[in-house]
Amino acid sequence: MDIRDKRVVLTGAGGGMGSILASELAKRGAKLALVDANAEALERVAAGIVDAHTVTGDLSSASGCQAVAGQCSELLGGIDLLINLAGLNSFAAFEDESAEKIELMMHVNLLAPMWLARAFLPTMLDQNSGRIVNVGSIFGSIGFAYFATYSATKFGLRGFSEALRRELVDSGVSVTYVAPRAVKTPMNTGPVVRMGKATGMNMDEPEAVVEKIIASIENDRKDVYLGFPESLFVRINGLLPRIVDGSLAAKDRIARKFAKGEK
Repeated sequence: MDIRDKRVVLTGAGGGMGSILASELAKRGAKLALVDANAEALERVAAGIVDAHTVTGDLSSASGCQAVAGQCSELLGGIDLLINLAGLNSFAAFEDESAEKIELMMHVNLLAPMWLARAFLPTMLDQNSGRIVNVGSIFGSIGFAYFATYSATKFGLRGFSEALRRELVDSGVSVTYVAPRAVKTPMNTGPVVRMGKATGMNMDEPEAVVEKIIASIENDRKDVYLGFPESLFVRINGLLPRIVDGSLAAKDRIARKFAKGEK
């Protein structure tokens, strides 16, 4: 897809990676509707982009997503590209995870992309063109200990992307699923960074990930898994998950100390 002059809705635009992605899309001539729950952060991002629209919205409910979709469609006069980037993370032992946090993450990470895709899809089908980009995670193919809720949401997003792509095969609408490994953003700080150093976890710079997301759109990719050896482990885990169990066991024991706040 040629991004120039395309009407693009980007969720999570106020975040560390979202702000960089918004800027790169603007450089390529996209017409942007930037979505985030944080109005202040959203305005800071939009201030550096000519003619970017901002939509402060709640993506944790179906009605909130419907309202966001309506505002974006009105501001842009339609849509060509939806990028579902917004997401929440949680690094915790599952026995310590609150019911409220589980529900919120399911809504924002999984249901919001589904609700937004459902809201924009009729327009894309009517014009016989469009692309939905769901930014998932390597954690959506390999379930990582102490990221149980996050992994569950990303497994769901990967499955949704695959199923919807197959459903739309005879239409002009495409679905891209991008799965980064851990990224150096404000979402991954504190205990996650300390755990990552202790276990040797790879973390990418957000600029590098944004570059790959842009490339996946421009090259009409279906699935993109970022990082080695993580992308290889995705394949191994799909075929021989019990081998991956063993290879992660020692690191999981180290991770537990950080997830539980132990010294």
